[in-house]
Amino acid sequence: MSLETELPSPWISERGGDVYLDVLVVPRSSRTRIMGCQDQRLKIQLKALPVKGQANVELQRFLAKEIGIAKAQIQVISGETGRRKTVRLSGVSKAKVRLGLG
Repeated sequence: MSLETELPSPWISERGGDVYLDVLVVPRSSRTRIMGCQDQRLKIQLKALPVKGQANVELQRFLAKEIGIAKAQIQVISGETGRRKTVRLSGVSKAKVRLGLG
């Protein structure tokens, strides 16, 4: 199935040349992985603790690896201290993000 014919994903959007992800993180998990969609957000389990920004660093590392971009291109723009976050990805297409995240 091509990216254009896939079902819409409410957790990903594109504005002003950047891609935005609405994510729901679950820190203190046994491993870091994508768990699907929940409450119109991409649910991601993180192995890191929610202490001193460790979960945000792990989220950036994981997304960079999965999508194939630099960590510097990823910024948590809202929800830095909460489980519901919005992440901005710069210099990457929505299609590449969808492909990288499956």
